Amino acid sequence: MQAFTTLSGQAIPFGAANIDTDVIIPARFLKTISRAGLGAGAFATLRETPDNVFDNHAGAPILIAGANFGCGSSREHAPWALADLGIRVVISPGFADIFAGNAFKNGLLLVTLPQAAVDRLLAVAVDGQPITIDLENQVVTTPFQDRFEFAMDPFRKHCLVNGLDEIGLTLGMDAAIGAHEARQMTDRPWLAGAAARI
Repeated sequence: MQAFTTLSGQAIPFGAANIDTDVIIPARFLKTISRAGLGAGAFATLRETPDNVFDNHAGAPILIAGANFGCGSSREHAPWALADLGIRVVISPGFADIFAGNAFKNGLLLVTLPQAAVDRLLAVAVDGQPITIDLENQVVTTPFQDRFEFAMDPFRKHCLVNGLDEIGLTLGMDAAIGAHEARQMTDRPWLAGAAARI
């Protein structure tokens, strides 16, 4: 997983509330277990409209959304599609719990801010100005001296800053796992024999 410390860039001024995972990635695109190419289906229904906000801000790494973003069915394809679209951060007044868990496990930073702060960032994004997200200091800033602090679970912050997914966390405990296995072979040598018979 790619480490996240600071990101500056333009944002997609979406702002709609109650966007469910079927809007993020419609079911017709879920016939794959590969993450590659899902960005083409991200917000497909909305992108069918000419001059839509997503195509007008193609390549922007930040999405500004309304409240309850990611509600609906649990599909890990939703954060995969956002990441494949190039989005690394979603800013919203609130996220659905299951989506938030899936997003975190896939390295997508979710920033929760009050509606007034989100409205201000939407205005900055519409104006085409960059927004900066500093995860280490937990702050969102703009060129207009706006400064919005956000809360972040310490464990999730540690994982995102260090680029650690569940596999990375496990590999980080390699020495402890090796020491445990060595103790098992000393304390319970019959386990080695059972393993050899499998």
